[in-house]
Amino acid sequence: MHIITWLARRVGAAVLLLWLVATAIFIAIRFIPGDPAEAIMGGPGSQASAEALEAAREQYHLNEPLVVQYGLYLGQLATGDLGTSYAQHRPVAQVMAEMLPATLQLTLIALVIAWFIAFVMAAIAARSSKIGQTMGTIIEVIAAAVPHFWLGAMLIIIFSTWLGWLPAVDTGTMQGIILPAVTLAIPLSGFLAQLMRDSLLTAMNSPFALAARARGASEGQVFFRHGFRHAALPALNLTGWAVAASISGAVVVEEVFARPGIGRSLLGAVLSRDMPMVTGIALFSALIYMVVMLVVEAIEAFINPAAARGGDQ
Repeated sequence: MHIITWLARRVGAAVLLLWLVATAIFIAIRFIPGDPAEAIMGGPGSQASAEALEAAREQYHLNEPLVVQYGLYLGQLATGDLGTSYAQHRPVAQVMAEMLPATLQLTLIALVIAWFIAFVMAAIAARSSKIGQTMGTIIEVIAAAVPHFWLGAMLIIIFSTWLGWLPAVDTGTMQGIILPAVTLAIPLSGFLAQLMRDSLLTAMNSPFALAARARGASEGQVFFRHGFRHAALPALNLTGWAVAASISGAVVVEEVFARPGIGRSLLGAVLSRDMPMVTGIALFSALIYMVVMLVVEAIEAFINPAAARGGDQ
């Protein structure tokens, strides 16, 4: 019963989140200036006739009241039909299936790099003097605040233009993904490092760490067996947010590095008022967020079972 209740609560939250995202997209698209029928016909430059525009409105129910459009929209999504892209004239699911692997690859590599950088920064700061901790805080804040487009441009100038070590645009190779992944990872690492450092300092000065030292454990053993495990929990709570931030950051990064993916497709869909594509990508991003949060909860329960049991009571 406990597992069934837990699953029912998570599924209900997922359905609610997807409904809120779908509703927000429906409202936002309606506030964008312009005629949706023109977007369906290829944009203002298509020079579609009045008859063609009226036919598009009739086909997509754009001449119906907003309440009716909203009901039809939710009904279509409830059946799993994401519709056909206005711009590409292909099923949204097919377009996403082609673009998704590149974005997931970029996101996964960026998260691994971000966790590694955050771990190193937190470990150095936690074992440094007050001055070192202050410098670490400054570096973390700068890393978290740096914009993706500026960081990407700087990395291209340094590693592509000046040094010539890495390509400036996507080449379909592992070399081509290094700069985009680092561009995504550095801001994430700043946020993760701030949480890990504070938690690590608390853990290393806690009674269980002092007791471990009294039993003869070295600083390295205390750090890895006790400190890091407790310091990782707050950062794990941000993993769901980090995945969502990576996907949203991919909108800029994929454009800067001319890399095909979901983020770049989303940008083009928003500019062209391609509502089915925007809806499909946003709903999929929300679904990924929910799945990642479930995995994070399972990992937290494995690392700290007592806390997990207490959170479900």
